Amino acid sequence: MRACRAALSAILLSLSTLAISTPVLSADYPPPKQGDWIARDFKFHTGETMPELKLHYTTVGEPSGQPVLVLHGTGGSGAGMLTPSFAGELFGAGQPLDASKYYIIIPDNVGHGKSSKPSDGLKTSFPKYNYDDMVEAQYRLVTEGLGIKHLRLVIGNSMGGMHTWLWGEKYPDAMDALIPMASQPTEMASRNWMLRRIMLDTIRNDPDYNGGNYTSQPRTMKYAITAYGIASIGGTLAYQSQAPTAAKADKMVDERLAAPITADANDFVYQWESSHDYNASEKLEAIEASLLLINSADDERNPPETGITDAAMKRVKNGRLYLIPASTETRGHGTTSNAKFYAEHVRQLLQSAPQRAM
Repeated sequence: MRACRAALSAILLSLSTLAISTPVLSADYPPPKQGDWIARDFKFHTGETMPELKLHYTTVGEPSGQPVLVLHGTGGSGAGMLTPSFAGELFGAGQPLDASKYYIIIPDNVGHGKSSKPSDGLKTSFPKYNYDDMVEAQYRLVTEGLGIKHLRLVIGNSMGGMHTWLWGEKYPDAMDALIPMASQPTEMASRNWMLRRIMLDTIRNDPDYNGGNYTSQPRTMKYAITAYGIASIGGTLAYQSQAPTAAKADKMVDERLAAPITADANDFVYQWESSHDYNASEKLEAIEASLLLINSADDERNPPETGITDAAMKRVKNGRLYLIPASTETRGHGTTSNAKFYAEHVRQLLQSAPQRAM
């Protein structure tokens, strides 16, 4: 039952790929540290400006280490990356991102976690942000807030993977290596956007939402979130293994619908809407860093059989794709939350990627 509830939390609270569960700290890596930085006069792509945009972040390791930027998925936070299956496989002694050698920086993105977000008080008056805004905020945090001129690696999962593509294009000299995961550098479209659009419209059209001026969270949220989660994360083989009968399938759905939703509706809508104009396909030739794309063969949101990722990768001069084979052990779009599937590929990239001067 505990395993079922952990899996449920991953879908209801994140719907990215990394669960926002209480971090289980490993004795193998140093205790995480928390910080806040204010980006002043932050200008959004809409032309709106916030005098003070708060950016919360988590670090692991010491500033003397080689800096690594880790980017979370939609609905997540820096705390959500400190799971045994991710940090526990990467940050420990002798592991690929050994925190005694690397300085690991994990921001809470704009609109997420403890960074500035609509639920802080502005509600729908909060500026409409997109992925370009989020990446610019990350860049300002790293360069202005933390004083880092050059990163050894940028690695991100799902939304964080899409942000990683944008980092390589917007700031090609800012890092040695890039690892986008559970993502494509192509336009947000097809089933990925269709399902997001349906989920968002379901919430917005709920009378409880009241144009964002609700007094309690819209009742349809749990149905919209659960439907999107089942359709776009989990893995075909895994679901067949977990729910091979109608009774077991009903039990899984009942458990997911019974779990409390802690997300704020305005925060949630902003988070998912921010992906609408994502399209990293236009400037792939600008990427200079060594790039390793890690996707899973059963990723519902980024299906490899379309061929669009393969075509895009041919335009990345120093890039390669590692496709995790589908199995009953993989979880579709959620597979990359478990670094055991690719930890050695991360190590190999860092061993081979040349250090590039800023």
